[in-house]
This record gives sequence, C-alpha cells and structure tokens, in this order.
Amino acid sequence: MLPNYFKKELKLQNTNNFLLIAGPCVVENKSVVFRTCEKVKEITSKLKIPYIFKASYMKANRTSGSSFRGIEMDKALQFLADAKKEFDIPILTDVHSEIEAEIAAEFVDVLQIPAFLCRQTELLEAAGETGKIVNIKKGQFLAPEDMKYQAEKVAQTGNKKILLTERGTTFGYNNLVVDFRSLVIMKNLGYPVIFDATHSVQMPSKEKGVSGGNPEYIRPLARAAMAVGVDGIFIETHPNPAKALSDGSNMLKLDKLENLLKNLLKIYNI
Repeated sequence: MLPNYFKKELKLQNTNNFLLIAGPCVVENKSVVFRTCEKVKEITSKLKIPYIFKASYMKANRTSGSSFRGIEMDKALQFLADAKKEFDIPILTDVHSEIEAEIAAEFVDVLQIPAFLCRQTELLEAAGETGKIVNIKKGQFLAPEDMKYQAEKVAQTGNKKILLTERGTTFGYNNLVVDFRSLVIMKNLGYPVIFDATHSVQMPSKEKGVSGGNPEYIRPLARAAMAVGVDGIFIETHPNPAKALSDGSNMLKLDKLENLLKNLLKIYNI
C-alpha cells in the first residue's frame, strides 16, 4: 500500500494498488502530452491503478549537443499545468538545478532528480525544500546502498516524501543491466521503490550520438520487478516511439500499455 500522502496530497485513489508513473520522455508539443495523458488515464481508471503523468519540460542530459532538448521552458511547463487541470491528475517532471526546482514546483506535484544528478547535494536539498514529493532516480554508477545518503539529503530538509527509482546499472560502455537485489536493498531503506522499465532497457550512446534500446525486454523486466515486490512502475510511453524526439528507441508504444498493465496486475495481486 502506498503512503498516505499519495491520497492526501495527490488525491489518488486505489492506493492499495501499485503506482504507475508514465508519459513521454519530454514535452514535444501539447498534442502529444494531451493524447498520451488522456489515453493512460482512461486505462488506469479502468484498471484502478493510481497514476502520475510524467514528461520532462527539458532534457539537460543529451548524448549529443545537437539532440532535441525541449521547447521553451515556460511553454512546456504550462502544457503540463494544462494537462493537470484538464485530466485531473498529478504531474511529475525532472529538475536539473536549484532554481529549476523552485520554478517547476509551481506547476507540478512531483519533482524528479535525474539519475546522473542523484548525488548533487544542493539540488536534492532544493527539491526537498519545495515540500513536493521527490523521486530520486538511482545513478547508473551508484550502489543501491548509497541511495540511503541521497534520500537523507532530502529528508534533512524536513521532507520525507521520497521515492527511489531503479533504472539499471552501467555494464560496459553501451549497456545497462538490472540487479534485482537493488529493489530489495532500497526497499529496506524505508521508502517506496519504483522500477523504471524503459530506461533499464536503454543502450547509452549506442547509435552514433543517440542512445539505443531494447524495448522487447520492457515486459519481462517489469514482470520480474513486480514479482520482487516494487511499489510502482515507471514507463515512458508515446503514441509513436519511432517519431519521438527523445528516447524513442527504449519507449513503450502507447497501444501496448494496457495489456502490460493487466499482466502486471495479475502478478501484483498474487
């Protein structure tokens, strides 16, 4: 069961179920945000799964300087705020600096610390000080035990509304693997644990300055994480991943989401 603040602050229902965090990698335009948000809410309402919409208003971590980083920050944040109002759902987005944490907190409900920034003390403290729920993604380079210290940086601000997310560990230069022990280790730190099923199948910097991926492994890895006992699943999804402007090679096609969630529910209920 999810902590009380999911129901109290985010007004989520069915918090006895696992949490879904899902949406496109980045805000490309209003159409993709609304189309994805509407469809995922329809699915999760039917399946009684609590849902947080995810999209980054900007992507600071790009393999190449020529890669798409986002539209105008103000416009992207407004699209997220519009989706929150239109579909009555909580919103999650990445932040990359202390000032971004302060700005984004005015528009969204959950602040996410990107994996490569998970040790940035000032960023973690700034996110905690907003009073928002903070999702810390475990760095690809970090031992799960060390997430204790990153969570403490947020908790020391007085904010203990913290999520910890596993997204794979560096295995060589262009590959990630998931050590499922990390889900248990982080769970023992006392915070809800989320499994990122799409970034875990990413192949960093594999395709001539663009990260590749193996989306065919999203389903088996998500099933395995659910069997281990995670509190939620993180999935980047898009109506047409082949045309997505960021991380398309490791995203789940939107029309495959419902079937996956039904399968995960069966495992969760066991």
